[in-house]
This record gives sequence, C-alpha cells and structure tokens, in this order.
Amino acid sequence: MTTLELPIGGMDCAACAKKVQRALKKLPGVENVEVLLNAEKAIIDHDPALISRDRMKETVLKVGFTVPVPKAADVPYYVREGNNLQRQLFIALGILFGVILLLVVGGEALGLFEAVTEMVPLWVGTLIVLAFGATIFLDVIKSLLRFEITAHTLMTVGATAALVTGQWDTAAVVVFLMRVGVYIERFTSEKARGLLRELQAMAPTKARVERNGDEVEVTIDKVVVGDIVIVRPGERVPIDGIILEGQATLDQAAITGESMPVEAEAGDTVYAATIAKLGYIKLRAEKVGRDTTFGRTVKLVEEAEANRGEVQRIADKFSGWYLPIVAAIAALTYVLSGNVMAVVAVLVVACSCSFALATPIAMMASIGAAAKRGLLIKGGKYIEAIKSADVVLVDKTGTLTTGKPDVTDIVSLDGTAETDLLQLAATAERHSEHPLAEAVRLHARNRGLRAGEPERFEAVPGKGIRAVIDGRTIEIGNRRLVTVADAHPEVARLESEGKTLLIMSIDGRPAGILAAMDTVRPEVGKVMEEIRKLGITRIELLTGDNERTAAAIAGPLGIGFQANLLPEDKIRVVREMQAKGHRVVMVGDGVNDAPALAQAEVGIAMGGGTDVAMEAAHIVLMREDWTLVADCFRIARRTMGVVKLNIAFTALYNLAGLSLAATGVIPPIVAASLQAVPDIGILMNSSRLIKQK
Repeated sequence: MTTLELPIGGMDCAACAKKVQRALKKLPGVENVEVLLNAEKAIIDHDPALISRDRMKETVLKVGFTVPVPKAADVPYYVREGNNLQRQLFIALGILFGVILLLVVGGEALGLFEAVTEMVPLWVGTLIVLAFGATIFLDVIKSLLRFEITAHTLMTVGATAALVTGQWDTAAVVVFLMRVGVYIERFTSEKARGLLRELQAMAPTKARVERNGDEVEVTIDKVVVGDIVIVRPGERVPIDGIILEGQATLDQAAITGESMPVEAEAGDTVYAATIAKLGYIKLRAEKVGRDTTFGRTVKLVEEAEANRGEVQRIADKFSGWYLPIVAAIAALTYVLSGNVMAVVAVLVVACSCSFALATPIAMMASIGAAAKRGLLIKGGKYIEAIKSADVVLVDKTGTLTTGKPDVTDIVSLDGTAETDLLQLAATAERHSEHPLAEAVRLHARNRGLRAGEPERFEAVPGKGIRAVIDGRTIEIGNRRLVTVADAHPEVARLESEGKTLLIMSIDGRPAGILAAMDTVRPEVGKVMEEIRKLGITRIELLTGDNERTAAAIAGPLGIGFQANLLPEDKIRVVREMQAKGHRVVMVGDGVNDAPALAQAEVGIAMGGGTDVAMEAAHIVLMREDWTLVADCFRIARRTMGVVKLNIAFTALYNLAGLSLAATGVIPPIVAASLQAVPDIGILMNSSRLIKQK
C-alpha cells in the first residue's frame, strides 16, 4: 500500500469533504481516505497496481471539485491586524441582520411580499427559489438518503410547502436564511486556511550547511539527517538538531511559547523555527522538514479539524424529532380527512420562517454585540459549544502571564544597598540586547534610577555580561559566569518560586541576586473563580516551561498543571480529555498553541498573541483582558437561553397551528399569513442580546 496526498479545490464545508471521501473510497484499490477541509487535500492509502493518480483525479472532477496543480511556492499570507477580521465579520453580520429585519418586518408586517408576488408570476418566483437554493436542496436530499435529518431538512420542507401554496416569497426568505449559514461556514473555512499559509510562511526555507569543508547555503529540502548546519545570530534554526559547538541565546517561543530566552551550548537539543538571538552554533541535523517539531506542529493543525468532534447544533437536534412529528400529523390528516389542502396547511404552519429565524437571529445579535465588546466569535456553533464545556485548558506565557519578564526581587549578598545594586546592574546592562537586560533597565527606570555609561562592555554568550564601571568589574549572568552556593537560602527560595536568577559579582565576589519572572495578569485570579461558578469543573495549565515554574504559577490560582509540553503534547492532552467525554475550551496565544486551539471544541486566543493563534482559534479576545474569557461563558449562556426560548415559542405556536390546520379550521393561505406573528416575537426576544450587560 502507498500513501498519496491529492490537493482538492472548491471545498467549502464538511459536507463537501465527505462527498470527496465517499467518492474516492468507492474506487478499487483504495483502502482508506482522509479528506482535510482546511488543508484542502485528501490523504489516500491505495494500491498503485490497482488505481492510478489520474483515475483518482477524474473521480474528484466528476463530483464537482478540482485538483489544482501544486505551485512552486505559496505567497506568504499574513493577517496584519486582528481588528481587520473583527471589522469584516461585524460589518457582514450587521448587513445580514438589517436585511433580515427588512425582509421579515417590512415584507410580512407591511405587506410588501404580497405586492411582490402579485407582480412576479409564480413560475418565475419558483425558478428563483430553485436556482438560489439548488445546492442546499441537493445536500438535503443526499442527507435524507443517508437517513440524516438536519435544520436544513426542516427548512427545505417548509420552502417546498410554501411553493405548493403559491407563497414563493416565503420560500425565498427560508432559502435566504439557509444561505446565511452557508456563507458564515465558508467565511470561517477561508480564515482557517489562512492559518495554514501563515504557519507555512514561518517555516525556514534555507539552511547553511558544511559540504566538503565549505559553508554552502541550500534550500531546506536539500538538507538530510546527519548534515552539519551553521546558525548565526538573528537567523532561524532550520532543523531539529544537537549542538556540536558554540553557544547561543535562543528564542523558542514558536515551539514552547516561552518568552524567557534559553541559553544553549554543546550537547543541547534545539528546534526548527527557533531564533538565535545571540551567539553562533554548529548543529548536527537529527530531524528535517515535516519530521521536525515545527513540521509536526503544522501537520497537527492540518489534521485537527478532521479529528475534532463536531458540535451537534440545537436546531439539528430539534429537527430530528420535530420533523417526524409534523410528517406523522400530515399523513394522519390525509388518512382521516383526505383533504390535500389541509395537509399543505399543516406543512406550511409547522415549517414557518419563525423556525428558520429562531437560531440565526439570536446568534447574529449576540455575535454583533460581542464584537462591540472586543470579543470576536467566528460562528454561532462555538456559542453552543462553550455553553456545554466543562474543561478549560490554559497556556501560560502571554495568556495567564504578561509574556514579558519583570524584576521581582533584589537580594544583597554582601551588604550593598538594593538601589546601588540596581543602579550598577542597569548601567552594566545598558548595551545588552538580552530580554532580561531590558527587564533590569525598565525596573530601574520605574524606581527613578538612571543608567550610566559603562567604561567597557562585553557580552559573554550563553553566560551573561561583563562591564567595567568606575574601575570596578561587574559581572551579571548565570552560574556559569558567577559562582554562588546552591545551598544559599535566598537562591533556594527564589528558584523554588520558579524565578530566573541574574547573579551579580563586583570585582570577583558575589554581591547580589536579581530575580525575574513572567508575572500573572492581575485579573486572572478573580476570573478563574467566576468561571468555576459558571459550571467549569476543571481548569488546567499547559506549558512548555519546567515543572517548578509551572507550579509557582498554578499553585496560587488553585489549578492543576502539566509542564515541559511541546505543541504535539498539548494537542494530545486535548484529545485525551475529549476521549473521556469532556468538552474542552483551550485558551492560548502562541504558535505552539495553534494545534490545541484548533482541536478543542472552542479555542480562545488572546488578542495580543500571534496571528497564527488568532486564526486557529474560534473566539478571539481583541483586548489582552481575562475578564473577556468569563464574558464568553456568560454570553453563551444568555444566548442559548434566548435560542431555547425562541424554539420553545415557535414549537408551541406551531403545535397550536398544527391542531387548527389538521382539523381544517385554517386554510393554507391563512396558515402562511400567521407566520408573521412568531417572526416578530422572535425578533423582539433576540434583540435583547444586542445590549449585553
């Protein structure tokens, strides 16, 4: 058996992916097919002796999709500002909300529909409805052949009944509302595809390798396991490898999400897509291309949407039992009375526009109101999903914390005053580019201290800095530069709190310690308590940092933690939770969180995070404010309450109408005219969501 990746074009929704999958599975020699909607490709296990690529391509073309020719290189795709995404969706939903209000209130309540139907012949109106809803109607028919009933099935029956009674305008409104849902799904799919392009653009494309004693720059596909790779300051590491010589300060945010830099030297393992901020290293390539940790991250994001449990929407659940009841009443009416018009009246009154409006109007009102508050929700199904969630998994750096190191402690070891130590440290670090040096300078400025000019400055890669100030030699760095006893009580205390230590010496003797750490956002503790009160039974921290630092963050918040995680570990945790029946919300902000954000039932991205995380997530917080996380849960509960009330009102109203229609009390035309009453009720009820408290 051989595995083939076949690019597929033209897929807009999960139904399209299933259509391609079914067609390919029927081919002789094909053992297994997995179609990835967001990645726009099919992964096919097949016997090349029995089936060719051309035959598979012909099959895809026959079912209405394309097999695009692979391009040499995709143009990198970037989402420059999260606010652009918010504005696009908010404008689109605002227009749709206004159009629906105009159609329902203006069309039904003011009699505009009646005027239009008098001017346009029924056959023309019928052709318009069939043309506009053809693809949806075909999908409904195929679903019925698979014994599946969805909200579109119920609305299609209503549209058909409206056409039978000559109310093509009513059928047009129903089809329009179905099209709204299809549009929103397509909009979200396109954004998810942007995520993959963004990730692929981050992958290194070239590497500097040793060949026959010379340094040669080659494309990444020419690098093989065992090659010697050279990385200079400011460059991305192109492969996963082991350092053979040299030292460097690495930014590993793309892999671990940690803002604190990592000092790496001979024998340490480094990952592709990390950045060498300072220093020079020579590596032996251990993993290349798609096999690197970053390559596997891209693959996990591609596959997440195929493995994620789909939300069963409340409208589909309602349709599952309501439509058979309507069909049974219609059949019973015909058997008992033989009155065809009474049967039509039953179908019209039961499948009115009010059902089509019950969910989308509430969702659009809620999404629009949330956008004004700085919450970008990429579809109503995520409101339904977060309402039923019971587990929240949280990234650390940039999510729970600010993502920037801050000096938290200054400890004197030789009696030197704290302000003097800070003054000397800020002066010594004045020309350092290290993130911790910036934290020292900022802390000094905040305390009203001004950094001077060192007489001499030297960066010691992988260790720290050395400077001369007023004739004294100042060294600041880790224990490889400045020796201090492990048993020192202050050293033990600070390290137990998960802090990074900058040890300082003056003329060769230990003088002080500056401790720094990524601080927790001030509002997090209060929000955690609110989330628990809203029904979340488990909150857990997932981080690429070490266990000591994770415990120092999670302990005061009263939450569990898992440490030393790579992107593939985070998505594994999400899948394990889902396998146990939990519905998971993942909150993150970095590239390393993207697979888990895409896999979870609901992924929430912090607005100050990476574009990749905002694209992978289903909800984006446009402000770095944890109170918005609690708002997500509150808005979801309020919205679903309104949706359930809408559906309950529609069901009760229609059941009363069913009784009157089945007994012949109301004819089809009266049944159609009565549709305006629940429509207006639903609009009034849903409008309560526009002003979220």
